[in-house]
Amino acid sequence: MQRFQVGESGDGANLIAKAGGGAYGAAVRLFVAEEQNHARMLEHLLRAAGQPTISSHWTDAVFVRLRRALGLRLELMVLLIAETVALRYYRALRDGSRDPLTADVADRILQDEERHVPFHQARLGRVCPPARAFWWLLFVGAVVTVAHDHAPGLRQLGVGRWQFVVQTLEIVRRQRIMGGDAHRPARTDAP
Repeated sequence: MQRFQVGESGDGANLIAKAGGGAYGAAVRLFVAEEQNHARMLEHLLRAAGQPTISSHWTDAVFVRLRRALGLRLELMVLLIAETVALRYYRALRDGSRDPLTADVADRILQDEERHVPFHQARLGRVCPPARAFWWLLFVGAVVTVAHDHAPGLRQLGVGRWQFVVQTLEIVRRQRIMGGDAHRPARTDAP
């Protein structure tokens, strides 16, 4: 949970600058505020459990560098990876936690993430085949990394690492991310 808290805590300045003004810029500022609220909720949850927060993690550093590498489209593609992985992670945390507060916080974050995926998909629109292949390469690498990096915690939540990978891939298939209907609502209720 500490690693997800770090990932949710960014200031979003780079994304906000790339988004510009107007309605989309305002929506991006709201998105960033929701992500920061996730970080605050996770921080309070960790503190309530007597656990410290961490200031950085190598996976977050890689994610941030990759997001900032090019323009808005690459940033959205990388965010879409993180948001999709978060759908499965927060569902596992909600469904596998024996603590009602943890389950409630995870459910609140999950509800936001379910709106974030179609939001990013809608802005990203259609993606050319080479960019889609690049996205899949990054996505599979990210999912396998999270499954490996979080294996002990996922196991405590009743989710094996390969089960996590397969179920996250199923979210992509069901929602037709990176090649399907960008307006299809997010669903995370399948096993």
